[in-house]
Amino acid sequence: MPVVVIDRSTVLDFVQDAESFDKAMERKFYSIDVNHDGSLSRAEVRAAFECVHVLECTLGMPDAKSPRQLNKIYDSIFERFDTDHNGVVDMEEFRAQMRDILLAVAHGLGSAPLQIATEEDGFLQDAANHELEKNSAA
Repeated sequence: MPVVVIDRSTVLDFVQDAESFDKAMERKFYSIDVNHDGSLSRAEVRAAFECVHVLECTLGMPDAKSPRQLNKIYDSIFERFDTDHNGVVDMEEFRAQMRDILLAVAHGLGSAPLQIATEEDGFLQDAANHELEKNSAA
């Protein structure tokens, strides 16, 4: 897992750069869309969240949940993304929810730089890469 140094402005700058943010979200969306139908099913959204193991930990410590508890959590995540309640998540719904999630993360980070272990192709890694590219161009 790569370790990045980020703060609130790293994530905010990434989200506010519409071109970079949209490209990253499209890349993520299509990597999750395993059947390539242009929308995300409940199973595809669940598989994406299962890969990052977020729901299996509390404050970084293992937190065993029953299959019923996990199903309820995954269902609520899907309902949050499927804002028009048509049973699938389209690109716009995905982009809007990821923007909200990343803005919440940004506001939680604060202004002091933090070292964070990220997934190789994770959203926070995208934000850190965006900052590196921006600084390299300057």
